[in-house]
Amino acid sequence: CTCSSLDTDRALVLLEEYCKKLRKPEEQQLKKAIRKVMGIFKSSLFQALLGSFTEKATRHGTISHPSLPAAVAYDVLGCPKD
Repeated sequence: CTCSSLDTDRALVLLEEYCKKLRKPEEQQLKKAIRKVMGIFKSSLFQALLGSFTEKATRHGTISHPSLPAAVAYDVLGCPKD
């Protein structure tokens, strides 16, 4: 497993936990949007693009520990980043 794959899994867990809390009728649209994001994170195209981005960014020293999916999940959830 790569760091980006682990971060994607972590983001999916966080998003799933957040979705479980969305029960009110007015929250269902948000829940649906989050489920779409989760589907994108699970897609092979996203994983390939993330892997390519991670490889290039690491090679060029742009990032030392990629955590793009986790950052997106934290932004959606309003949680502080590590």
